[in-house]
Amino acid sequence: MRLHYLQHVWFEDLGVIEDWAKNKDFEISKTALFENYKLPSLSDFDFLVVMGGPMGIDDEEKYPWLGEEKEFIKKAITSGKHVLGVCLGAQLIANVLGAKVYKNANKEIGWFKLKKVSDNFDFSVDEFMAFHWHGDTFDLPGKSIRLFESTACKNQAFLYNNKVLALQFHLEVKAAGVGRLIEECADELVGGDYIQSPGTIFEKLNHLDSCNKLMYSLLDNLTNNT
Repeated sequence: MRLHYLQHVWFEDLGVIEDWAKNKDFEISKTALFENYKLPSLSDFDFLVVMGGPMGIDDEEKYPWLGEEKEFIKKAITSGKHVLGVCLGAQLIANVLGAKVYKNANKEIGWFKLKKVSDNFDFSVDEFMAFHWHGDTFDLPGKSIRLFESTACKNQAFLYNNKVLALQFHLEVKAAGVGRLIEECADELVGGDYIQSPGTIFEKLNHLDSCNKLMYSLLDNLTNNT
């Protein structure tokens, strides 16, 4: 399988998704949208991964490539590719599928528990801890299945057409990635019911191993769907 990913900022990369893909001998390519870029042909990949970033889906005036990216994601979905979106990537998927994306009642940054709400997607645990860094949320696109929720955010993930998976949260992140987010987005750590301090976030890095294993499980399940 050939995996292509869209990267919005230098500090949010594939994380353990890259390790998973390499373990399966996948070909990996990327488009760095924050640099000079050229999007690939749909025939050049089988699996599209859309990563996170601090921008919003409607920030096209500041990030003109967002409009082109949305069209590209939509074409990948309609052509039957496997597609995974993480955080901003999940919001972009929701948007191109016709769902509303908007500010959540609470910004959610740090380690918070998620609960499984559907048995339509094979997953090994009913509750788990995950890393979060988002202020926006989305409504569910038509014909999609809601998968997980947290106390602060009802729609944390959905599955569409068995081949498109949108995750509001981060299971892919490594310790270095957490550190980069805190360094680059420190202005967002301003206090709130669901915003943890850098110290608290670093104290809970022991959750990374279980998160990364769950990411592997989700990726296996998604790519096994035809």
